[in-house]
Amino acid sequence: MTSQVSSPAEQADGAEEPVVGAQREPVGAKDVRRLDRVIIRFAGDSGDGMQLTGDRFTSETASFGNDLSTLPNFPAEIRAPAGTLPGVSSFQLHFADHDILTPGDAPDVLVAMNPAALKANVADLPRGAEIIVNTDEFTRRAMQKVGYEVSPLEDGSLDGYRLHPVPLTTLTVEALKDFDLTRKEAERSKNMFALGLLSWMYHRPTEGTEKFLTTKFAKKPHIAAANIAAYRAGWNFGETTEDFAVSYEVAPAARAFPPGVYRNISGNLALAYGLIAASRQADLPLFLGSYPITPASDILHELSKHKNFGVRTFQAEDEIAGIGAALGAAFGGSLAVTTTSGPGVALKSETIGLAVSLELPLLVVDIQRGGPSTGLPTKTEQADLLQAMYGRNGEAPVPVVAPRTPADCFDAALEAARIALAYRTPVFLLSDGYLANGSEPWRVPEVEELPDISVRFAQAPNHTLADGTEVFWPYKRDPHTLARPWAVPGTPGLEHRIGGIEKQDGTGNISYDPANHDLMVRTRQAKIDGIEVPDIAVDDPDGARTLVLGWGSTYGPITAAVRRVRKEGGHIAQAHLRHLNPFPGNLGEILAGYERVVVPEMNLGQLATLIRARYLVDAHSYNQVNGMPFKAEQLATALKEAIDD
Repeated sequence: MTSQVSSPAEQADGAEEPVVGAQREPVGAKDVRRLDRVIIRFAGDSGDGMQLTGDRFTSETASFGNDLSTLPNFPAEIRAPAGTLPGVSSFQLHFADHDILTPGDAPDVLVAMNPAALKANVADLPRGAEIIVNTDEFTRRAMQKVGYEVSPLEDGSLDGYRLHPVPLTTLTVEALKDFDLTRKEAERSKNMFALGLLSWMYHRPTEGTEKFLTTKFAKKPHIAAANIAAYRAGWNFGETTEDFAVSYEVAPAARAFPPGVYRNISGNLALAYGLIAASRQADLPLFLGSYPITPASDILHELSKHKNFGVRTFQAEDEIAGIGAALGAAFGGSLAVTTTSGPGVALKSETIGLAVSLELPLLVVDIQRGGPSTGLPTKTEQADLLQAMYGRNGEAPVPVVAPRTPADCFDAALEAARIALAYRTPVFLLSDGYLANGSEPWRVPEVEELPDISVRFAQAPNHTLADGTEVFWPYKRDPHTLARPWAVPGTPGLEHRIGGIEKQDGTGNISYDPANHDLMVRTRQAKIDGIEVPDIAVDDPDGARTLVLGWGSTYGPITAAVRRVRKEGGHIAQAHLRHLNPFPGNLGEILAGYERVVVPEMNLGQLATLIRARYLVDAHSYNQVNGMPFKAEQLATALKEAIDD
């Protein structure tokens, strides 16, 4: 979905703060209350369609023009036992009439499809929040399965909330009684009934969802019609029932966006589009060699749809085969990519080292998740940084780039491709599950705004021997970048040897000479150290003494926390790293300018360790490894304590 926005951007300090004193405007028998932001969480069994429900609500919200941020959260099991706490799937959406940065700390509204969904999420709700529950699922057996001895809908435990008991299943089945469906088939549409009700409550557009359902079930038109009927029934229920006396309006965020055409985009989708754009800007075919792994598989799925753009995808039998095929494609002249998560990086490490030795461009996309080993496949973490930096045998330096938001994954992919192609090196692109599955509005760029990253292949001999013979030296380097020439196999006269054994400087012949090995190791390191990256920018309007330094997906929570601290009168500076190897050239000077440096990370202090070692700065870690992103209020509290120390 796209929307046209034409007002200048405007950052709102404290934009994450809760709304106070909402305006009311009567319309007919029901009131309409205007809000500046809302946080909604849909929760249910992993078979209840909560991700689809959240996706549809998000798409309509994007088309309406709100700024938004999402947090899908689902179990690692393909199908956990129904009605259990481990089987709860949820989707949180924060949307507003102004610039926002996170999916929100606490939901204003919880839609709970069963007792497990209520129990798993009620602790996150602030007092006064609205809870919509599907009363049909609150049977004695279902409640006992999650530890409720008596019904929470009747024991007073929810008195601090605005409770809306709705028999969603019964109402859905009744709405579909004229369709030729079994009861079980009809019950599956209860998520669409809930979506219709919430769409009425928050004045969301409906046309897009009805068109989506028609397209999704094009081969089963009776199922499409049933889902649309359930969706409309939910809308009409909100309009007519006395239990929902108020609906809400959240105006479009016209001032939050620069002019342009926008669409809602997830991190993995933005990354896939960025890879395609990079291949077009480089005028190279794109090859992806990959093995499916959560949460990176969506990139493989998306790229497989775009053969018309010269994209070739290869789903290999394992991680090693995937990167081996990609490295072979790089040798053959393609923009080569392999996608994985932390466990797959471990398997790919020898081939990444081979790419370092061969000095071929290769993008290694690591969508980080909780570890070690299989760990938490569907939860987020930032704990692969040191693995990306050092997780290979020998001295094998690799550049590392990290996007900061879902939309920024597009630009980060282009930047990683620029470095790989210009410097003939594998490059790590470190995203994570929070960015991969989360979404936000993205301004679709014009083609002329994209960088030119085109490359020139070697076409002729590049070295003259003492006897005057012209030859091709595969390791003769560009004096500026130290990159070696890239010769496509089959080019006449440019035959050369490659392999994992150490090469002789210039000729590329096998060499066991100690002095040559020392030279090649230092040269490969110097090439990475010499990569040109932009200086890091610092946001410091008040001359603060404390700097908060982040990287990757912590950008949103950190920035929201910084806004809160400043709104309360605190002075704090903020800087965020995209390039983690090499670091920006001015980073040491920036760090030295502050009395205290705080580094929030979703690990146990990996960037802080690198900062301390490189710059001898007493960086203070603030860490979290619970599989979830930071909350803004949590970080704001930590930053205020750092300022006060």
